[in-house]
Amino acid sequence: MRKAIVREEIRFRRGRNRYVARQQTPANDRGFDSNQSKEELTSYGKIHESSEPNSCIYDDSCAEYNTAAGFVEGKLNVHLVAHSHDDVGWLKTVDEYYVGTNNSIQVACVENILDSVVDALLRDPNRKFIFAEQRWWVRQDKKVQEKVLILVDSGQLEFVNGGWCMHDEATTHYIDMIDQTTLGHRFIKQQFNKTPCAGWQIDPFGHSAVQAYLLGAELGFESVHFARIDYQDRDNRKENKALEVIWRGSHTFGSSSQIFANAFPVRYGPPDGFHFEVNDISELLQDDPDFSGYNVDQRVNDFVGAAYIQVNLTRTNHIMWTMGDDFQYQYAESWFRQMDKFIHYVNKVLLRHVPLAEAQTSPLIFKCNVNLHAGETEYSPDSNVAPGMQTGNMHIGLAISVVAQVSSDMSEHLAAARQLEIFAGRIKGMNTFKLGDALGIAQHHDAVSGTAQQHVTDDYAKRLAMGAYELQNQIGVINGVVAYAEAVVNYALSGTINAKSGSRSPRPTLRQCQLLNISYCPPTEQDIQADKSLVMVVYNPLGWSRNETVRVPVHDAYLVIRDSVGNIIEGQYVEIDNVTINLRNFYTMAYLGISPGESPKYWVFFPASLPPLGWNTYFISKTSRTGVKTADVSLIKSSQKIVEVGPGNLKMTFSSSSGLLTRMFNSETGVDVPIEQSFGWYTPSVDYSQPSGAYIFRPTDAPFLYSSAMPLKVVCGPLVDEVHQQFSPWIYQVTRLYKDKEHAEVEFTIGPIPGDADSFTGYEIRMDVISSNGYFNFVISIVSVLSKLMEAGNG
Repeated sequence: MRKAIVREEIRFRRGRNRYVARQQTPANDRGFDSNQSKEELTSYGKIHESSEPNSCIYDDSCAEYNTAAGFVEGKLNVHLVAHSHDDVGWLKTVDEYYVGTNNSIQVACVENILDSVVDALLRDPNRKFIFAEQRWWVRQDKKVQEKVLILVDSGQLEFVNGGWCMHDEATTHYIDMIDQTTLGHRFIKQQFNKTPCAGWQIDPFGHSAVQAYLLGAELGFESVHFARIDYQDRDNRKENKALEVIWRGSHTFGSSSQIFANAFPVRYGPPDGFHFEVNDISELLQDDPDFSGYNVDQRVNDFVGAAYIQVNLTRTNHIMWTMGDDFQYQYAESWFRQMDKFIHYVNKVLLRHVPLAEAQTSPLIFKCNVNLHAGETEYSPDSNVAPGMQTGNMHIGLAISVVAQVSSDMSEHLAAARQLEIFAGRIKGMNTFKLGDALGIAQHHDAVSGTAQQHVTDDYAKRLAMGAYELQNQIGVINGVVAYAEAVVNYALSGTINAKSGSRSPRPTLRQCQLLNISYCPPTEQDIQADKSLVMVVYNPLGWSRNETVRVPVHDAYLVIRDSVGNIIEGQYVEIDNVTINLRNFYTMAYLGISPGESPKYWVFFPASLPPLGWNTYFISKTSRTGVKTADVSLIKSSQKIVEVGPGNLKMTFSSSSGLLTRMFNSETGVDVPIEQSFGWYTPSVDYSQPSGAYIFRPTDAPFLYSSAMPLKVVCGPLVDEVHQQFSPWIYQVTRLYKDKEHAEVEFTIGPIPGDADSFTGYEIRMDVISSNGYFNFVISIVSVLSKLMEAGNG
């Protein structure tokens, strides 16, 4: 689903534009006072006197509105940028928004918007609009597509941003931002032979320098436009006329990273009184003298007044009016007809009184001839009011834990799958498009940020799962081609087994363990026959060699691990803890709808050596004697005072009396850091005027930190040491240190989180890691629970 946005031309002076141009005049001469009679005004309109009353009302035989306005030097130019901000999921799912279902939540139908806009554009070659919606395009017949191509070639329809979505800029990874933008731009190039030239990030919650440089200047954009910035920053920029600047996104790359940046004076809608959706209450310009309510002089005066209020906020003689809002243009003619009238009467009828010109235009045309100072900055975070800093979307909350984490995992999965797709050759019926499509949608500023409704978040997660795995009867079909990445990976890797051995046997069947983090992996849990081996192919998608420790769940305590040439590999057993087993039992049923069966007893760890962009194969088989070593387990007593763990150079010490981490040091580098770790929680505000939740982090008081002593369980072995800590009945943590690694791995399990089921409130959980000598100090917000208090604010 694309963003439909009104715009016009993507390149300055590349066709006819619609403007309202006015010369700037002294402040005391910026009003509008028409001395023309109503008859004089209407002589320029569509209603003409006739011998037969009402014989030519709004008929094509009558004179048309003059909408062929353009840029006028020396005048104040009002750029009317018609657009509709269409979220790919927020209060409704992306599908519900497109087809217009579930209107009890929000009345919105993207299909109707684009149908209506195309019809309206075909009525007047001077009308302009922007859209980027592949779903609509691929569902049109050839005749409609031919008409749309004409509109695109003429500049009436243009693309802004052009990505698969309008991505978030705080919680996304830059690789995912690039991927979703590439996906959208490739589609536009293939279907329309066009390349977007303007950024249109009007709704994300703050804006980063990465967007300005990497997803702006480097992308070839000439400008970027947005609405959400901090209210204090906006007020300051209004006062100093700095809403429009040359944004230098990189200090390192200097002027080559510059892009014209335009922050809107309010939101991304038009000035008050100029919303023209069919159900809006703005007063229409009524120019038919045969009907009551004739108001041409009044409404033109209103327009002029609003224009001169805005021009006082800028240093140039160009201002932009964003003519649209969320899911507007359900009936596009209601907007275009009013813009036609304002363009006609302001530019033609009242030109001698008002030094102003008006036209429909685009973000890039608006950027023309603007000469502003350059500056390096970030527009993040943003807030609308003093206690409303919108940082709720910047921590991993309950609402986004699925989308953010799964999106991150699937992004890595997609990168590897695309590599294997190229190495093994593309096979008909198998491709990675569906996962790319789901990941592109998941980068939307209401998806990965967690500001969508829960059923919408569930839909994002479902799309990611369907893109990655074959879900029996739920496999997606795009243009008749089955699309799932798991088949691509399995096919490619299965071929490597025979390739290495030189065998011409049929390809073995490989399976991936997508629930491995909760110890569910059916291939490794099966009983291995005496004359058979479990084959594991481990792939490295990075461009350098890696030595990693692999772990899989198994039942059998008598196993031996060999590499592809038959050498025995050292391994280690660690018993699977009860917390993980409980997760396995619950979520396997929840995700797959099946019972997981008997739980495996052990994790088996073994080292894997991997070449760049390559793989290695390992074989696990039964043995009559102990092949893999079992780790020693001990419960630490308080009399021991200090506990030191770590099989390699990296060591950690824990206090046996408190059970907390106290020190981290590296025996090879000599780095020695006093360190503390703790868990705590905030009680979120439930003040309905400004509640804490997906948009805004607002606790009622300081965090409560756990301070009670806890027992330690320590697991020691040749490859890995583990420390198990139970911070509370619902917070369990395992810290792992590996033999050949210079970092520690921390795995925490949180939940079920206590809360008031009646009021749907809970806690916002945080983890603090603090170095007392200032080496580092950071706080991680982990889980936010305010599950039912969904703000009805902007999406």
